[in-house]
Amino acid sequence: MIAERLHLFRSGLVALLAGEPGLAVAEAADSGAALVAACRHHRPDVALVGTELPDMPGVDAVRAVLRTERRCGVVVVADRRMPGELRAAVDGGALGFVLRDSSPTDLVDVIHRVARGEHAVDGRLALAELAAARNPLTPREREVLSAVAEGATVGEIAGQLCLSTGTVRNYVARVQAKLGARTRVEAVSIAREHGWLPYGARDGSGRYPLNR
Repeated sequence: MIAERLHLFRSGLVALLAGEPGLAVAEAADSGAALVAACRHHRPDVALVGTELPDMPGVDAVRAVLRTERRCGVVVVADRRMPGELRAAVDGGALGFVLRDSSPTDLVDVIHRVARGEHAVDGRLALAELAAARNPLTPREREVLSAVAEGATVGEIAGQLCLSTGTVRNYVARVQAKLGARTRVEAVSIAREHGWLPYGARDGSGRYPLNR
């Protein structure tokens, strides 16, 4: 199974893998919902899942696939070297993680390894994950930034964390300074890229306000 929002890239993966001995593409989906329906129908051995599906983050798609077909090995395909995605995907149950610029040979190797139940992670991502361990944010700063990522206002964050609004603003300013961010949105993006803030935070409406 393949799930990828970009038609050109999705079609390229289908064409590439259809010609590989021992591999057969059951279906290619353009959303998380279509992926889950296809997995329920085809019961695939491996699912390639993009990290930016239109209706859900990749890590939620990973969990949805495994709820539907527990035996399926999930390989996450990312277009950025973001260790936060790696950590979230592994926590969600993914066995493989590759970058979009991986070679066809490497991609096929990962698929076969995951089909055998092995873990397979791009070496460049593994190095980025080690670098991400050096988190400059304190636990309280991460709490504040997580609330920002969920779409909470300064007043709402103050209420949630039993702080004054002035203190919340100071925390936000300190986080932006540490991360070299000009705005709160940029601070969230930087923290996620480095693995210092998890993906998939929803606001009250169920949306993902700062995923993009």
